[in-house]
Amino acid sequence: MTGRTYPDATAGSFPEPPVEFTDGEDRAIRIEESGVDDFDRLVAMYDAFDAADRAQGIPPVKEEAVREWLDTLLSEGSVNVVAVHEGSPVGHAILVPDREAAYELAVFVLHDYQSAGIGTELLEALLGSGRAAGVEKVWLTVERWNEPAIALYKKLGFETSNAESFELEMAIRLG
Repeated sequence: MTGRTYPDATAGSFPEPPVEFTDGEDRAIRIEESGVDDFDRLVAMYDAFDAADRAQGIPPVKEEAVREWLDTLLSEGSVNVVAVHEGSPVGHAILVPDREAAYELAVFVLHDYQSAGIGTELLEALLGSGRAAGVEKVWLTVERWNEPAIALYKKLGFETSNAESFELEMAIRLG
């Protein structure tokens, strides 16, 4: 046991994909469920990922490492959604099952698409998709200085569950 704690209360409702919206830069974005069929499109997105936007060593830098990493992320039992603009992925959010009947959350948005509301919509759709798939507990880690991400997670209902390291651990209960 990690000693991870989850809120007692269940989070509010979240939309299930597909979700279509216009982002803050007036771009038409569609969020849809994703899986192994999107593998090569996701490799291309992560290939274009800005090195400055990598956190905690992910996403990996080299294509071979990205492919291995995506093999794990798209494994059976994971929940994936992708934000698409003009046919290409610009964001990806994942719930990966852990050994404790919970799911770890990760989210990535290409630099040119950040600060336009895509991350919020992507996470809401991911949590809606996760709830529909029977996911009950979700956790994540975030760097302490990433104040915009922490504010977003709190807005969605995540609570800090561990603040003892240089990263914050946050958790939410979906069911």
